[in-house]
Amino acid sequence: MRTLKRLAVALVALVVLVVGGTYVYIQFIRADPPAELTLEAGSTATTAGGTTVADPSDPSGTWKAAAGSQAGYRVKEVLFGQDATAVGRTSDITGELVIDGNTVSSTTITVDMTTVKSDEDRRDSQFQGRIMDTATFPTATFELTKPIELGALPADGATVTRQATGKLTLRGATKAVTVDLTARRSSAKIEVQGSIPVVFAEWKIPNPSFGPAQTEDHGQLEFLVAFTR
Repeated sequence: MRTLKRLAVALVALVVLVVGGTYVYIQFIRADPPAELTLEAGSTATTAGGTTVADPSDPSGTWKAAAGSQAGYRVKEVLFGQDATAVGRTSDITGELVIDGNTVSSTTITVDMTTVKSDEDRRDSQFQGRIMDTATFPTATFELTKPIELGALPADGATVTRQATGKLTLRGATKAVTVDLTARRSSAKIEVQGSIPVVFAEWKIPNPSFGPAQTEDHGQLEFLVAFTR
């Protein structure tokens, strides 16, 4: 009986140590997760060579995804009873946005999922392997399927919101999505920010829960793309 009591006390002490240590790590040691992507914290992309466009009042033409663009995921998780947020991102983004007068006629964005990184190597290993299988599905893509009417062109530096309808391909599955976008135009660039809710089962993504880290059944695909001419 004494042996059993000692074992029970040892197990309780171990649990307290693990949970307490996790609390201290999350609350006081682990760095805060990156803030949500916003235009206020946006890119610093410039045109090639630092030059400006010839006619900044007319945005018509083809704009390419440029340096400063970011995309990734945000998922809430519970680690030994402690709330945390898992965030992974990459800046390896390509694509283009085509504007014809007051209309965005086409947009394609491709994200290199093999380069998405978080602050935890073990999480990244799970993400690249079991969860997203990036060896088989190395990219995620968005393609606009309905033109976006801009109406009156926004003033230089002004922020506008519009809805975009398109096809999102994630882990080999393609679905129609509608996403609220926030955009800001300047003479040298157009920045577009938004997020898309992703319910893992709907995209045949294995639940990210692993060991002591338990996640919700959904997350956010977030992005901020800087386009330059």
